[in-house]
Amino acid sequence: MAEVHDDARGRPAAERALRPQARTTERREAVLKAAMNVFGARGYNKGALVEVAEQAGMTHAGVLHHFGSKEGLLVAMLKYRDGEEVAGVPARAQTEGPAFLQHLVDTVEENSRRRGVVQAYAVLSGESVTDGHPAHEYFQARLDVLREKIAGVLGEVTGNTDPDDLADSASALIAVMDGLQVQWLLNPDAVDMTRIVGRTLDETVARLSARAGD
Repeated sequence: MAEVHDDARGRPAAERALRPQARTTERREAVLKAAMNVFGARGYNKGALVEVAEQAGMTHAGVLHHFGSKEGLLVAMLKYRDGEEVAGVPARAQTEGPAFLQHLVDTVEENSRRRGVVQAYAVLSGESVTDGHPAHEYFQARLDVLREKIAGVLGEVTGNTDPDDLADSASALIAVMDGLQVQWLLNPDAVDMTRIVGRTLDETVARLSARAGD
């Protein structure tokens, strides 16, 4: 069957149809990156959609067209930060199994070069504990999923089957990573996040392995 063309230049109609979709995806990703900058610098309540729009090169109405509301943009931005598919922007590949532990260390190292991303997370996660914050459910669910995933991988790697020990170890590791981010934001020269998280993870694995079968 002959290929359908949409103009005299012979460009395939399917290709032409994809271009507006690609432009829409690019615009949405630009808004998500701008939101990360604005909310990271000013917090959610003081971060203005007008400033997000200016950084993304579009109007306030354009931002609302793509994300519906300020609350919708916030949640979309957080999902984007975590590599989830959102608003047509493709998801990043997720790491599973034992390799996830090294992935945690690699992510910390990557974050040490992305101050804006780290600041956005630290500011918004802190704000999310307040009454009625639109990201409260997101952060609560994120921590529940991350805790369960880390606990499962630690059990797989160490052979430890004590659910309380594994859950506590996962919670402690998350606390170390999140707490280090705050210290690093305040004084980056005093804190080597990658080294400390790697050491903490090694010690956690060794302790859980030694307790396996007790």
